[in-house]
Amino acid sequence: MLLRPVATGSSCPMCRRTCRRVHSWYRRRLSDLPWECIPVRIDLRVRRFFCDAVDCGQRIFTERLPETAPWHARRTLRLSGALEQIALALGGAAGARLAQQLGILASDSTLLRQLRHRPTVDQAQAPRVLGIDDWAWRKGHRYGTILCDLERGKVIDLLPERSAESTERWLRAHPGTEIISRDRASLYAEAAAKAAPQAVQVADRWHLLHNMRETLVDVLLPHHRLLTEVARAVTKNAKSATDAPLQQEAPQTTQLLSAGQAQQQNRERRLARYEAVMELVQRGVPQREIARRCEMSRKTIRGWIRAQDFPERKQSNHFSTVDPYREYLDMRRRQGCRNGAQLWQELHAQGFTGRPRTLRDWLRKHDGPRGSSCELPSSAPVPPRTTPRQIAWPLLKEPTDARPYLEELYRQSAEITAVSSAAREFCRIVRERDSAAWPLWRQAAASGPLAGFAKHLCRDERAFLAALLQPWSNGPVEGHVHRLKLIKRSMYGRAKFDLLRLRVVNAT
Repeated sequence: MLLRPVATGSSCPMCRRTCRRVHSWYRRRLSDLPWECIPVRIDLRVRRFFCDAVDCGQRIFTERLPETAPWHARRTLRLSGALEQIALALGGAAGARLAQQLGILASDSTLLRQLRHRPTVDQAQAPRVLGIDDWAWRKGHRYGTILCDLERGKVIDLLPERSAESTERWLRAHPGTEIISRDRASLYAEAAAKAAPQAVQVADRWHLLHNMRETLVDVLLPHHRLLTEVARAVTKNAKSATDAPLQQEAPQTTQLLSAGQAQQQNRERRLARYEAVMELVQRGVPQREIARRCEMSRKTIRGWIRAQDFPERKQSNHFSTVDPYREYLDMRRRQGCRNGAQLWQELHAQGFTGRPRTLRDWLRKHDGPRGSSCELPSSAPVPPRTTPRQIAWPLLKEPTDARPYLEELYRQSAEITAVSSAAREFCRIVRERDSAAWPLWRQAAASGPLAGFAKHLCRDERAFLAALLQPWSNGPVEGHVHRLKLIKRSMYGRAKFDLLRLRVVNAT
């Protein structure tokens, strides 16, 4: 495509006067946006002008086309803008693949250079409501700092390190913040207190609840054995109550269910659900309501309706290396041999090349098939292991299914009863924003196992009370941290700080 400018003159880049006397012509070759995925190149015939101003040191200058392309560029402004947006969204390698599909000839390095040429606008003042949090270059080793405008929901800057000094320098260089939302890290609190003493600091409510859970885990650590013993006792009592009627009706049924019997029971459960769903369908109940009542996905319900019959499970035709020795194994098990190691040695002598684990898995899967008269004795169920971390949330939320365990635990330990009650009251204060109940809780917790947690909260009491009164939190900041991680991982080894900052700050 051959083009030429139609203006009668051009402005001198030094004195800004319009000149019309042409010195000569020359050609510029510019790449433009593709047409129908076909690369387009513009051959532009432009002019050189004389500058006739006596006081201007520029005698000859080239014609400027500021709305088409910079004077030194080989790409039009709109092509450069498209490459810039592709690099912001996808980065180098992925952006180059997309550009190639669109008919734009650009490598990954070209896209990253284009992104680096993008000017970064650094606002002079900080936002009114600022959210601060850290993000990991490498978890547990190196961290940076992210700063967000919570009113606009946008990242405004990244810092390459997590320190009070760097955060303080940024806050001093960007005055005007009125509210600062942060987690309970002391370094951000210290930086905000020094650089923005007029700002109201707000502690994040999720971190408050998380810190309470971690404190509760530490309190429960000395009671680890008690937690497990109570779990065993509750499991044993529940099993005895469940097995008593069965033992009266059928005292001889002590063997484990075979694989065939388990499959039959699963089929009966699926058939019952199928019949319940079909009954609701015939009554005209909408599929969305059926899915809610039966706790199923609408996709499964639609498949059952299309099938017009109960869909049976497909039988697996998987062949095992143990299958050729099935008759011998059935014979040995009828003779009473249940030792997997001995059976493997016998099969190995007959040419079996599989591992002992392969044989054990096959025996477990085919336990009791083909009319075998040998039955496995029942084994007592293994009681669940209840660690302090596993029991912390049930103590805070008290779900219905955990109530027997919690009642027995409260009966055996008065200390756990008191600390769990105090922890639940603190969670209620945070969730319901009940700032009036805080002084009473603080006074009651000062003499109990949560005294250390209460003491730390008192040091940051103003931020804690602001969390109960202010609507702001660090939730949006955590979302931006997640997006930052996705961007950083998609850039592989080229996620240097300057590129990462450009992509995170400029992405919308």
